[in-house]
Amino acid sequence: MFSLPLIAAALLPFALAAPHSDAGVIHVPIVRRSQTNRVANLPKAVEALRAKYGFRPTGATYSKRANTAAVPITDEENDSSYSGVVSIGTPAQNFDLVLDTGSSDLWVATSSCSVCASSEFTTSKSSTFQSSGTPLEINYGSGSVKGSVAEDTVTFGGFTINQQELLAVSSITSGLITGELSGIMGLGFNTISALNATPFWQALYNANQLSEPLFSFYLARYIDQSTMSTAPGGTLTLGGTNSSLYQGSIEYLDLTGPASYWLLNVNSLSVQGNTVSVGSSSLAAIDTGTTLIAAPSTVAADIWAQVPGSEALTGEYAGLYAFPCTTDVTVTISFGGSTWTISPADMNLGSISSSTSAATTQMCAGGIFDIGTSVGSGSNVPTWIIGDTFLKNVYSVFRANPAAVGFAQLASGLSTTATGTSNPNPAKVTNSATSTSSSGNPLLGAASPRSNIAVSLTLLASVAAFFTILL
Repeated sequence: MFSLPLIAAALLPFALAAPHSDAGVIHVPIVRRSQTNRVANLPKAVEALRAKYGFRPTGATYSKRANTAAVPITDEENDSSYSGVVSIGTPAQNFDLVLDTGSSDLWVATSSCSVCASSEFTTSKSSTFQSSGTPLEINYGSGSVKGSVAEDTVTFGGFTINQQELLAVSSITSGLITGELSGIMGLGFNTISALNATPFWQALYNANQLSEPLFSFYLARYIDQSTMSTAPGGTLTLGGTNSSLYQGSIEYLDLTGPASYWLLNVNSLSVQGNTVSVGSSSLAAIDTGTTLIAAPSTVAADIWAQVPGSEALTGEYAGLYAFPCTTDVTVTISFGGSTWTISPADMNLGSISSSTSAATTQMCAGGIFDIGTSVGSGSNVPTWIIGDTFLKNVYSVFRANPAAVGFAQLASGLSTTATGTSNPNPAKVTNSATSTSSSGNPLLGAASPRSNIAVSLTLLASVAAFFTILL
């Protein structure tokens, strides 16, 4: 029997497709997915994240190769990832793609790929699809995707870009994506694009299609709830912010260095009330496509030294830490402005098997891990990766001009309790205006006077897929 909340979540996008009185802003509901073996997938997640940013485990010797829309997001598999419904081609074909501020490429599995995804793009059915024939491979640590550089019409949140460059994938390493996910939509800057292409969001900004040059996220929390495949996962707002999802003001912090990743400096950190040194290198990438928080080796060790009974795991779980499941781990972090608290619910990823730990008490995997040693060089190489373990605790805004990341306190009742209670549909999007763009907060383009848009897209978040995709 289907539960009423899930039925409501499935019908929400259609109910929101009517014209909206709030010009230039679209709110996209996010859907979330969960999986039963979340902890078992952690080694793949760690490996993929290291590859994504060019890190190696400690001691290793290898090296790296003018409108606004509110879109409902789906939370997949208890906070593993968050994805959105993206339409590609003419006529449009719909796909669930991971929304990832830590990468900049758009790729989708095609029907030429043998059993790559449950939903695949049939290029021959699109009259606007054009392939350059240029082959490209993107490596993700836990696997890779191969395909041809192409372009087609892409629509997301009511916005459309014609001739958007993408990778039409014909080969995917087994297990790289799972469930209903078909690929990734990168939300970083064009400077880190493997395709050397302009990302979809940046193309909207360049075309002056957005009310403000920014996009914003509310990510719901289900990590401490019973296992589920999908659930309402929050809201992505394109071209503005949603004042019903946060309280107080948004605190913007200028990006560190030229635009590439969304980079900030970690300024201070405390664990269990004790101050922990962030080290001499504290550059952090703010990454919605990453489940965990990654810290430099010495800092990670110091973090877990503040938690009685914690231990470093070994073998395939090397880099991860475990702690007694009965302990609430409380972490605060600052990027130079306010100090933000991470819920203990987000620091506990679930229990591990007795064979993984030598402890006699039940141990749980922690939400902060040792990413290892960077193999990159230069001023824009992050040594920290700040993923959804933190981002579920704030309202986050990614602004293009002037380039910055902003954080605000979540509205009362949204994913703020120690037990992780989440309101599955906080935006309560209806046919009336539900959000506005605050002046001076640009990041997804300036408003286009053409027409009002109210499009509710279901953003699917898959923990399993997210763990293996950590781009």
